[in-house]
Amino acid sequence: MSILNQLSSSLNRRDEIPNQELARALAEKGDRKGVREVVGALQSGNQNIKNDCIKVLYEVGELKPELISEYLPLFVDLLKSKNNRLVWGGMTALSTLTTLESAILYERLPEIIDGAYRGSVIAKDHAVKILVALAGVKEYTDDVQLLLLDRLRTSPDNQFPTYAEKTGQVITEPHKSLFLSILHARLEEIEQESKRKRVEKVIRRIEKGG
Repeated sequence: MSILNQLSSSLNRRDEIPNQELARALAEKGDRKGVREVVGALQSGNQNIKNDCIKVLYEVGELKPELISEYLPLFVDLLKSKNNRLVWGGMTALSTLTTLESAILYERLPEIIDGAYRGSVIAKDHAVKILVALAGVKEYTDDVQLLLLDRLRTSPDNQFPTYAEKTGQVITEPHKSLFLSILHARLEEIEQESKRKRVEKVIRRIEKGG
C-alpha cells in the first residue's frame, strides 16, 4: 500500500491512529524514502492530506528525529502558514530537533518567536520547549534565557505556571533576579489558587538557591 494511502484522510478516518501507526512504521524501518514522500505530500497535497502529513512527520520526529532533521527549514516556513494546524504542527516538529539541530534552531529563533506570537497555545508551548532546550546549551544560555523570560512576561495566565516551572529548570544566576521579579509581578494577576501555588513553589525554590 502506498504511503499516502495509509493516511487517516485517505482511509476516511476522523481519528489520528492511522497517522500514528504510519509514523511508527516509518521510524522503526528508518524509511527515509517514505518520509520524503510524506514531505512531498505536505507541500503539494490537499488540506486534509497536509494536516495528516505534518502529524506523521512530528510523530516520526518524536521517535527518530534524524529522519526529519533535513526538513527543518520547511518546518520553519510552515510557521508563516495561514493554516493554524500547519503552524503548530511545524512548531511541534521543530521541538523534536533541539538535540540534533540546536545551532540551526538558534539561528532561526527570530522566526520561531514570531511564529509563537502569532500561533495557537500549542505553538506557544512548543516554542517554549525549544527555548528551554536551547537555554541548556552553554553558548546560547544568556541570549536564550532573556528570550525565555520575555515569553514568560507576556504568556497567558493559563500557561504561565507551566512556563514558570520550565524556566525555573534552566535559569542561571545572572537572570534569577529578573525571573523572580516577573514571577512576583504576574502572581498578583493570577486568581486561580492551584496556579498561584505552583508559581509560589517556583519562587520558593529559586529564592532558596534552587
